[in-house]
Amino acid sequence: MTIALRRLGIRLPNVSYRAYRVWQRNRDVYLRLWKAEAIWPLAEPLITLLALGLGLGNLITEAELPGDQRYIEFIAPGILAVFPMWAAAGECGWGSFFRMENQRTYHAIIATPVSIEDVITGEILWGATRGFISSVYILAVTAAFGLLHSPLVLLVPVMAYVAGLMFASVSLSYTSVARSISSLNYFFALFITPQFWLGGVFFPLERLPEELQVAAWFVPATHVVEIYRGLVEGHLNLGHLGDLAWIAVVAAVFYYVVLISMRRRLIQ
Repeated sequence: MTIALRRLGIRLPNVSYRAYRVWQRNRDVYLRLWKAEAIWPLAEPLITLLALGLGLGNLITEAELPGDQRYIEFIAPGILAVFPMWAAAGECGWGSFFRMENQRTYHAIIATPVSIEDVITGEILWGATRGFISSVYILAVTAAFGLLHSPLVLLVPVMAYVAGLMFASVSLSYTSVARSISSLNYFFALFITPQFWLGGVFFPLERLPEELQVAAWFVPATHVVEIYRGLVEGHLNLGHLGDLAWIAVVAAVFYYVVLISMRRRLIQ
């Protein structure tokens, strides 16, 4: 089958168990710095819940939201979704660029039997792990506010890892073609930040004009937020399987993209 795929011009990734060693390397660095790394993932969602959930929430009546929810209850699933997104994208954005260009870590690794595909896969797996870690922090914060009532919330970290694979793949694909670390600002300003406002985090998408509702469907965070709402509220349906399939397809497409672009970047 491998020969047949090659005849069609399809090259299978040369991924091995060594991808785990790349992940392990990043994990070991994180464990040395975990005290500093733990502050912001806790502080930012806490500030957001306080400022918007309790502050702005006092100006929004329950009748204006689906299910007569309090505003802080409405935004909780979105907060659980988008901050792990930032963690995964940031790790495979600024973090990966620094390792690739400043530290030359990638070049040192591929000088060993570790393949470029191993490096890419290990980086994406680590980016997803950062999303997982962030979701655990935020889960604790939202639980402290008494916003979690369904046992399905135990699946939130698992979903954070799956979504993290998607956001890490998208982020690393951009990083692979970025010529300077400052150019990553365009990616976060034009791709990541709009996820907050078009992903259904802070207001129901049904309130948007029809054209923007269509545009929101193409926003990755929209599908992640929908699944998180189902988990937090304890109501999953077949539509959530569609959201999960959408996430899997985007993750697979950008994983393949970054395999090609990163190979071109590192082999000169």
